[in-house]
Amino acid sequence: MDAIEPNLSALAVFAALWTAACLGFLVLAGMYPARTRPAAARKAGGLALVALNSLLWLALAAGALAYGYAHLRLTSLVIVGGLVVLFAPAPFELLPNAFRDGRRGLAALVALQAAALAAWLAVPGGGAALFQHFA
Repeated sequence: MDAIEPNLSALAVFAALWTAACLGFLVLAGMYPARTRPAAARKAGGLALVALNSLLWLALAAGALAYGYAHLRLTSLVIVGGLVVLFAPAPFELLPNAFRDGRRGLAALVALQAAALAAWLAVPGGGAALFQHFA
C-alpha cells in the first residue's frame, strides 16, 4: 500500500473531512433557490441556518482540499475524493425526510461541519499549521 499512498492516516483524515463536506453539499443543494426551499426550512431561523451552513461548507470544502493537496499524492486525492462523491448520497438517502429538509437537519449539519472544521484545525499538519505558515 505504501507504493500507492504512503500516508494512510492523512488519507483517512481527508476522506472523513471530504465526506462531511459532501453530505453538507447534498443537504444544502435542496435549500437553493429560496423559493423552492422546503417549508420546514422557510420558517423562522431557516434562512440564518442555511447561510451559516453555506459559510461552514465553503470553509470545510476548502480546508479538506487544502489538507489533501498538502498531504496526499494527487492521484490519491482524486480517487478517494471521487469515491466519496460517488457514495455520499447513500447515507444521505437513509436520513428521514423531516431531518433532511428541516431546521433540525440544518442545525445538525452546523454541528457536523463545525466538528469537522475543529478536527481539521486540531489534526497535525491541518488548519492550525496552515495558518501558522501564512502568519
